[in-house]
Amino acid sequence: MGLICFLPLFELRMPSPEKPTLIVTIPAYNEEATIRTVIESVPKKMEGIGKISILVIDDGSTDSTATEALAAKATVISNHGNRGLAYSFSRGMETALEMGADIIVNTDADNQYDQSQIPALIRPILEKGADMVLGSRFKGTIESMPLTKRWGNKLASFILKQNTGLDISDGQTGFRAFTREVALRLNVLSKFTYTQETIIDAVDKGLRVTEIPCTFRKRADKSRLFNGIVDYALRAVHTIIVGNLKLRPMSTFGGVGILVIVAGILIGWPVILSFLATGRIGDAYLMRAIVTGILFIVGIEIAALGLIAALLKQNRQLIEKHLYETKKMRFSK
Repeated sequence: MGLICFLPLFELRMPSPEKPTLIVTIPAYNEEATIRTVIESVPKKMEGIGKISILVIDDGSTDSTATEALAAKATVISNHGNRGLAYSFSRGMETALEMGADIIVNTDADNQYDQSQIPALIRPILEKGADMVLGSRFKGTIESMPLTKRWGNKLASFILKQNTGLDISDGQTGFRAFTREVALRLNVLSKFTYTQETIIDAVDKGLRVTEIPCTFRKRADKSRLFNGIVDYALRAVHTIIVGNLKLRPMSTFGGVGILVIVAGILIGWPVILSFLATGRIGDAYLMRAIVTGILFIVGIEIAALGLIAALLKQNRQLIEKHLYETKKMRFSK
C-alpha cells in the first residue's frame, strides 16, 4: 500500500530578516536656531531601514537647544558643561549602541549638511561595500566656505591621505555613516575633534572607508568649534601627526632618525675627508665634528624610539581587543 502525502494548503515562508536600526546622532552646542530644522529634515523612512531614531548630544548649551530638540521628538542627552566635540561624538556613539543602532549617521546641528542625502550616505553600508562612509564636501557642492578654511581642509585631507593611503578628499567632514561594528571598535582619545582620528583608527583596524559627494550649505553665523583657522589647522595637524605615529611608529621614527643621521653626514663630510687625509680633526672642523656627533646620537635615539613605539603598539592592540570584547558584551542586542 503506497503512502499518501498531504501537502499543506498554506505556503511555508521563512521569516524575513529584520531590517537594521538607524540612529542619527547630532552633537550640538548653542544651536537653538537650527537644531529643530535639522531634526525635522531627517527622512522619516529610508529604503532598507526598519527603525529611525534621532539622538541629540547637548554639549552644555546655555540656550534652548535641548528644549527645541525635545520639541522635535528627538532623544536628548546633556553633558555637564561644554566638553567639546570629540567627547560629544564619543558619547553619542556609546548611547547609540545602547539604543540598539545597527547603523549610525553623524551630522552637524548647524544645518550646513543636507539631511535628505542620508539615504545615499548609508547605501554603501547597506550594500555591504563599506564600514564607514564620509560625505565629501569637495566632491559635492559647497555654497560657502572661507578660502583659508577651504585650503586648510584640503591640506589636512592631503596629509591624511598620504598617511593612511586612503583616496579621500574630505577628512574633516562631520557628515558620515558607520556600522555598529565600527562604533564598537573605534576609540576617540582626542580632546578636540573626532574627524581625522576616527579615520586613522579605522584604517589601523582594517575597516573599509569610502566617501560620496554631499552638499554643504552656508552657515548663518560663526562656527563655535574653533577660534580661527590657525587654531583649527594646528589642532588638526597635531591629530594627524599623532595618528601617523599610531599607524606606523617604526617607519615614522625610523624615517626621522635616518634623516637626522643623513644631515649629520652632510654637515660632517668635510670632517670625514680631513680625518681620512691627515688622521686628525683640525681646529677648523671642530665645531662641525661636534654637530655631526650630536646629530648621529640624536638620529640613533629617534630610531630606537621607533622600536619602543612598535612594542607599545602591540600592547595597545591587545588592550583594544579586550576593550572591543567588553563593549560587545556591554552593548549586546
